This record gives sequence, structure tokens and C-alpha cells, in this order.
Amino acid sequence: KFAHLRLACRTEMKPYYTSKLWWCGITLLGLGELGNFAAYGFAPIALVTPLGCISVIGSAFISVLFLKKTMRAADILGGTLTVTGTYLLVTFAPNVPQELTARQVQNYLVSWPFLLYSILEIIIFCILLYFYKRKAVKHIVVLLMMVALLASLTVIAVKAVASMITLSAKGKMQLTYPVFYIMIVLMATSCAFQVKFLNQAMHLYEVTAVVPINFVFFTTSAIIAGVIFYREFQSAALLSVFMFLFGCLLSFLGVFVIARNKKEEHLQIPFIDCGHIPGQKLTGKIQPDSHSSCYGTLNNEDDLVKSPS
Repeated sequence: KFAHLRLACRTEMKPYYTSKLWWCGITLLGLGELGNFAAYGFAPIALVTPLGCISVIGSAFISVLFLKKTMRAADILGGTLTVTGTYLLVTFAPNVPQELTARQVQNYLVSWPFLLYSILEIIIFCILLYFYKRKAVKHIVVLLMMVALLASLTVIAVKAVASMITLSAKGKMQLTYPVFYIMIVLMATSCAFQVKFLNQAMHLYEVTAVVPINFVFFTTSAIIAGVIFYREFQSAALLSVFMFLFGCLLSFLGVFVIARNKKEEHLQIPFIDCGHIPGQKLTGKIQPDSHSSCYGTLNNEDDLVKSPS
């Protein structure tokens, strides 16, 4: 974002991919996602996924330094709620063995709870896809529900792949099993379709609405997938489960407080003179639409007066 703002202030326009600052940001983003991927090999899904709320806090505070945003009371309150929820998540997260072999993943794939869960998820996804494609229902909940359903498969595959790579690096080769490559295909496919529907939601709705709703849906679906597929809360005490869910609730609330009433800022694009365009006055202007990649239409005075015919 900082790189885009700097490029927009220059007199001569340059593509963003020519900026060293932009490449620096993309590299840091890639390293962060790589660390997030590796975390699934060492910790439960129910712990790694909710900790994504830290990125929301980081974005709110870093934007004050780099983008000169104003720190609001809502940011401080939301950050406090999220940090408190994160502490409860880390304290009461399920303590289960994280070394998953290829044979264990195979057994989980054919277990009855996961098969029933998969059938139910496929049915719900097909219903949502029908309304999205056939009925042209593009409500934010429909789009992000499809993203969340795909995300549950993504986290299952990511954890399996990360765990098998970790074991292979320790000398217990797991990469020769077909299930490893099946999980890679599942991970890549579900990620690709997630991007498609999430991009559609970003295009139709404000980021301040998409981010918190997507975080809640994504985290909930990931936790359910971890519970059903990897049986992460199988031997957990009732108090631990309750406190963990309470921590999730505080994190969700904190994210909503940070995103609430935060207006999306648009770059100030100057008016463009019509010049000597036929049928237009010299004082005429074209106002680019900030929500579109195309310029606005010319205001033709002839169109304002329609003939009776």
C-alpha cells in the first residue's frame, strides 16, 4: 500500500512492479505466509488459524506509522480484546501430537466422521454455488461461506503437507506416499477457488466488511475441520474447550471493533479536461470513477433533452 501511494504521487506514472519498495513488501508477505505454512507442521489447526487476528492488529498499528493513519479509540479497544483472546487461545489450545505420518493421514481420510463431514460440505457448497451461478445471488455471506468451506479443505491439506515435509526433513521419509501428492493437489485447487470467490467479494463489498466476516468464517471452518479430521479436542477438558471458544469470541469481537466504521480511502484523482472534444464545452470535465477501472462518461447536454419521438 505504501509503495502504491508513493507511485501515485509521482508526476510520471510507472508500473507498480518496477518499484523496489513494492517487491520488498511482497517478499516480506511471502516470508510471512511461508512461516504460517510451517506453523501447521508444529501446532494444531485450532491454534494456528485463530492467531491470524494478530495480522489485523499489526495492520492497524503499522498503518499509523507508514500510511499516516489516525489511531482511533476503537483500534486500541479492538487490539486489547484481540490480545486477550489470543492469550486464552494459546493457553487453552488442544495439546495433541503433531507428528502426522502419511499412514495416519490416509486413515483420517477414510474415517467415517470425515466422510460424513465431506458429504455435508459438498452438499452445502453445491447449494451455495447454485444460488451464486443460477440465481445470481452474490450476497457477501454466500461468497464468504463458499470461501470458508474451501478453506476447511485447505487447512487440512496444508497441515498434512507441512507435517509430512517436517517428518521427511527429520529423516522419516514421507514424500514417497501417494497421499502426499493428493494433499498438494487438494491444497492448490482449494486455494485457487478461494482466491476466485474472495476476489469477487472484495470487488463487490468494502474491505472493512469483507475482512472481519471472512476471518470469522475462515477460523470457524478451520477449527471444525481440525476437530473432525485431526480430532484435536478429543481428550480436552470441558473447561479448556469453553475457555478456548471464549478466546475465539474475544478475537472475533476485537477484529470487528477494529474494522467497524473504518472508511476505505481512495486516491484523489484529478478531473480531466474534455478539451476540444466535439460536442463538449471547454469547461466540461470527466470525473474518473474511483470504484472502477474505467473513466466516467461524458455529460452530453443533448442527451438531457429527449425528443417526444
